[in-house]
Amino acid sequence: MGKLLNFTAFTIILALANYSILTNARDPDILKDFLIPTGLNPTNITSQLFTFTGFRELQNANLTGKTTALVSKASMVEFPVLEGQGVSVAALMYPPSGMNPPHVHPRASELLIVIQGVLEVGFVDSTNKLFVQTLEVPDMFIFPKGLVHYQINTRSDSPAYALGMFGSANAGTVSLPSSVFESGISAQVLAQAFKTDVETISKLIAANKIPDT
Repeated sequence: MGKLLNFTAFTIILALANYSILTNARDPDILKDFLIPTGLNPTNITSQLFTFTGFRELQNANLTGKTTALVSKASMVEFPVLEGQGVSVAALMYPPSGMNPPHVHPRASELLIVIQGVLEVGFVDSTNKLFVQTLEVPDMFIFPKGLVHYQINTRSDSPAYALGMFGSANAGTVSLPSSVFESGISAQVLAQAFKTDVETISKLIAANKIPDT
């Protein structure tokens, strides 16, 4: 009888733990219309709180010499009132032939819409199957949560622009080149993992330390 009770208790604890993991795998619900950022007086709230103008800076952005996309985010970090709203946006500017390198958003799926130019986009599922598509204005493409994906401007003579919309106020971004070659993992370990030599890995590590110009 004692063993049965212990097993039942263990099962209940395990079920509660799994429930906690599942329910916390998305943005938590809030019990009010919106959250007021710390430090603001609730009586002084105006429409300015709900307005984000950070993307205006992109109008003067210079893509000359760039090889990777310029990404500007409006997440709860840059736009605090988004906390609890389960949504955020990224504006992406791709130089000619430029790309947004393979990366992952661990906390949200991404809906990408092209607003200028032509993009090749793709993602890899958990069976290592690659899905690739060419998008034109105003096509959309969905990148499932947590899967590796990329975008590249297929035109060498003009930039491309897109908006990425996320189902989280803080989707997070893990860049594969940076997370692998700038993480501090030893060259010996990476050489063994990629079935190559330390010299090649060392060159990749050095290349990833050079900022995009």
